[in-house]
Amino acid sequence: MSDQPLSADEIVALSKKHTMFEWSAQSAVDPIPVSHAKGSYFYTPDGKRYLDFNSQLMSVNTGHGDPRIIKAIQDQAAKLAYANPFMAHEPRARLGKKLAELCPGDIDAFFFTNGGAEANENAIKIARMYTGRSKILARYRSYHGGTAAAMALTGDPRRWAAEPSIPGVVRFPDFHKWGRRDPEPVSESLRDVEEVIMFEGAKNIAAILVETVVGTNGILIPPDGYMQGLRAICDKHGILLICDEVMAGFGRTGKWFAVDHWKVTPDIITMAKGLTSSYVPLGAVGLRRSIADHFDKNVFFAGLTYNSHPMGCATALATIGVYEADGLIERAAKMGESLKRHHQALYEKHPCVGATRSIGLFGMVELVRDRKTFEPMAPYNGTSDEMKAVHAHLKEKGLYTFVRWNGIMTNPPLTVSEEELAEGFAIIDSALSLVDKSAKA
Repeated sequence: MSDQPLSADEIVALSKKHTMFEWSAQSAVDPIPVSHAKGSYFYTPDGKRYLDFNSQLMSVNTGHGDPRIIKAIQDQAAKLAYANPFMAHEPRARLGKKLAELCPGDIDAFFFTNGGAEANENAIKIARMYTGRSKILARYRSYHGGTAAAMALTGDPRRWAAEPSIPGVVRFPDFHKWGRRDPEPVSESLRDVEEVIMFEGAKNIAAILVETVVGTNGILIPPDGYMQGLRAICDKHGILLICDEVMAGFGRTGKWFAVDHWKVTPDIITMAKGLTSSYVPLGAVGLRRSIADHFDKNVFFAGLTYNSHPMGCATALATIGVYEADGLIERAAKMGESLKRHHQALYEKHPCVGATRSIGLFGMVELVRDRKTFEPMAPYNGTSDEMKAVHAHLKEKGLYTFVRWNGIMTNPPLTVSEEELAEGFAIIDSALSLVDKSAKA
C-alpha cells in the first residue's frame, strides 16, 4: 500500500465505496473528509477549517488533541494493550474507584462496555435480573442507541426499521411534546406516568429509563420537580430508575452528571461519550450498592470481550484528570451563560427562532414558521427547503453542527472560548437571515 497520503476526494470515494455510513441512503451521503483536529476545530486534507460546534457527537468534551489524554493512550498501549475481562488491572481498579467518587449517591459499582448503546442494553438486563420483572418504560422523544434492545428503547423514528423488536418496552408520554414551545406541567406529566404504571401493572415493571436531559430529540430539559417526581414514583412501586447520561454526562450540562442539577440518585446510571471524550470507545453502567450486592450470590449474566478494556479505562482516567485539572465542569456552567446570551440574541433578531433551550453547553435553536402556533420549520422526522438551506450555509461557512428536523444544535467542546462561541453564532446568525422570510413575525 502506498505511503502517499490520500487526497480528500480519494478518502471520500474509497469510504463511500467500501464502508457504510449510518442512518443514510448511501447514495445521498456527502461526508466531510477529515485530516486532523485540534481544540475546537477540525480540518480537511486540503486545509479547510471547521469549527466543531457539536463536539462531533456531543462527545469530544475536552476538545480535540489534548496531549495529556493522548500520552495516556500511548503509555497504556506500550504497557498493556489488552487483558481479558476475567482479569484485574490497574486502570480498571483506579477507574472504578474514581467513578464511585464522582457518581451521585451510593452508585459505586461499574460494568464497563464498548459504548453507550451497550451500556443501556446491560442496564435493562440488570434491572430485569435484579427485580425479576420484565417491562421497561421509556419515552417517545428519546434515543438510547443503535443495538437491538437499545433501539427498542429508543422512541424516535430510527427505531421503526428495527421493528418488531424485543418485547416488554412500553412508552409513556413525554414531559415536552413535539411541536410545543414549553414542557407540560410537572403534575400532569407525573400523573401520565402513574396512569401507564396502573395500566401495565407496577409489579410487572422492572425500570423506567430516561435520558436525564434529552439529546438529539431536542435538548429537552426537565422542569424542576419532574426528576424528583420520577424518583418518588419509582420508590413507591419498587421500580428502578435508570438515567441515560451517555450524552448529558461529564460536564455537558455544567455538572458532572445532569441528575446532579436535581439532586436525584438513580438506581442505575449509564455513560459513555464524554467518559473518554470519545478518544477511544468506552461505556459504563453504574449501580447502586444494593443492586451490586445482589450479584454477590446471584450470577451476573453479562459479558463482553472488551469489558474493562485497559486502553479505554486508562483513557477515561486521563480524561477525568483533564476535567479536574482544567476546571472544565465549572467552565461549562460559566460558558453556558454566554451560550444563553447568544441564544437570546438570535431569538430577538430572527422571527424564525421559535425557542432556544440550553443547560450548560448543551443547546438547541428551534425554528418555526409562526411563533404563535409554533408550527415547526420542518415536520417531525423530515426536513424542508429552509432547513436544507441552513445546513448548507453552515457547512459552507465552516461551522459543523447537527441540523435535525427543525433544530440547530449548539454543543461545542467544554474548552470553547468566548471568541469561538461568537464565531459560531455569527455563522448561525447569517444562516437564519436566509429563512426569516418563511416565518410569520
